[in-house]
Amino acid sequence: MAPQLPHPLRRATDQPRMRRMRKGIYILPSLATTFNIGLGYYALWHIFSGSAAEPWHFDNAAKAIGFAVVADGIDGRIARMTGTESDFGREFDSLADVITFGVAPALLAWIWGFKQLGSLYGTDLAARTMQLGALVSFAFLIAGACRLARFNIHKNPEPLNPGRPGKRYFVGMPIPAGAGVIAAVVHFTSGQPLNAWWEAIPWGGFVLAAGLLMVSTWRYYSFKDIDFRSRHPFRLIILIAIVIGLIWYASQIVLFVIAIVYMISGIVTRMSFEFKKKREPTSGYQKEAPEAR
Repeated sequence: MAPQLPHPLRRATDQPRMRRMRKGIYILPSLATTFNIGLGYYALWHIFSGSAAEPWHFDNAAKAIGFAVVADGIDGRIARMTGTESDFGREFDSLADVITFGVAPALLAWIWGFKQLGSLYGTDLAARTMQLGALVSFAFLIAGACRLARFNIHKNPEPLNPGRPGKRYFVGMPIPAGAGVIAAVVHFTSGQPLNAWWEAIPWGGFVLAAGLLMVSTWRYYSFKDIDFRSRHPFRLIILIAIVIGLIWYASQIVLFVIAIVYMISGIVTRMSFEFKKKREPTSGYQKEAPEAR
């Protein structure tokens, strides 16, 4: 086969420029991940600055974590759409997730939900509740780190409630969603911290449940089958616009509902699978291999 001749309109300097663009495009997902880390740092700054007298700091921290959830989804989309996925990008993203979706929400859950009760040291009920809250918040952090470690070592783990084949599901609730439910609850209250032990105890149960769902093998919808490069019906655009408008005008209620619905979706799916399995003990279910990010 004869060698292809260069395009007559392409200059000799175009090829090095194209090579630089191919190398430079890897910067795009890394910038999104860096922005993710910056939001995590911003959230931590507001968490340590918050108090019962200045609850808006906690609300700002919750908003930063929410924006980080969006940024985390963008960097993965950018990498896949531009073909710039790399081992460095995956490790960089995991480290960013530990900070923004592990450390930041764990401290937010602790300081917002337990620290305002009083002194950590003592034998009274408030002190014991604070100590329990510290353990629960730490458990959430460990669960998130284990969730990321499982994603890094297992390419295609299988859930205990398999369905149709594909990669439409996560194994366990993803760590951005776990951080999102913590942030959504705080934002729902405008950052006003809890100040009674009978309020902190159910909050601790909620935080622990979020951590357990992250390390579970129950499936959660990943939204990765939505292709933004393909054509979609007009009603989908209208629906997205309505959701964005609702978030803009009533972010506290809408984000709270979205976070809670997504959190319990894995529980509902699991219970539905168990119910079907008991009703049809001889029927088989075809297993799938979802991603575990």
